[in-house]
Amino acid sequence: MRKIALATLALSLIAGLPQIAQAKTPAEDLKDFRAYYMKRFPGIPLNNYQDGVYAINSDAKEAWENIEEFPPWEEGFEMGKRFFDTKFKNGKSLASCFKNGGMGIRQDYPMFDNKSGTVKTLEGEINACLKKNGEKPLKLKKGMLAAVSAYMASTSNGKKLNIKVPNDKKALAIYARGKQHFYAKRGQLNFSCANCHKDNAGNMVRAETLSPALGHLTHFPVWRLKWEKPGKPLSGFGTTHRRFAGCNQNIRAKPMKAQGEEYKALEYFLTYMSNGIKVNAPASRK
Repeated sequence: MRKIALATLALSLIAGLPQIAQAKTPAEDLKDFRAYYMKRFPGIPLNNYQDGVYAINSDAKEAWENIEEFPPWEEGFEMGKRFFDTKFKNGKSLASCFKNGGMGIRQDYPMFDNKSGTVKTLEGEINACLKKNGEKPLKLKKGMLAAVSAYMASTSNGKKLNIKVPNDKKALAIYARGKQHFYAKRGQLNFSCANCHKDNAGNMVRAETLSPALGHLTHFPVWRLKWEKPGKPLSGFGTTHRRFAGCNQNIRAKPMKAQGEEYKALEYFLTYMSNGIKVNAPASRK
């Protein structure tokens, strides 16, 4: 019996070797990820994916373009810009904490920080700057934090996402964690992110078309009509992590902590998967 058990173990180890040897690099993942959508939706140029679901649904795109002519996020966006420009009590502002004064940097976030060995998101760095300068950090996921981030992101519009995953153990581990989250099933419905936004992209759920994951992170923070509350100009804004939490709730899974390690890893992976697509933020969505 012991010999049989050992033989079975040995065979399982041997069977596992090719899978380990064939582990893909982030660059290989990106190539395959992009090719999947190019095959699924032939004829759609890569950069059209900056429009999310409207890249693959021409009827919905026309209605969306009409909304964008008079964007519902405009007032909240201006509030975010004013907050960004406001001086702290010490005379500095948010611009003092970022390269190039915070302008035209969105395409590089989230980024792996060699010094701390962690991934830093734009929203996380906004709050870190406030704390560093003795100011009260903003509430996570929505409101002013999303509006400020939306303003900063808008200064990168037209620049291509350029997320780096260096050949570093910690960076690769965070990337792998985000990839695992994207493909792992969870919640009472036993769905993964990939089930909806890769396997079924373009298919209908109730009256809505499922959006492709390619290009998802180009237009965040977003303004969702679903979130909008009359008379509250910041209400419709949401960060990537607010959207992640909503997706988890939709599949009856417990949302994770905004700016926690799990969502930061997922944001890192997904943004990298949209490398080469131009930033287009903020954008309105249903």
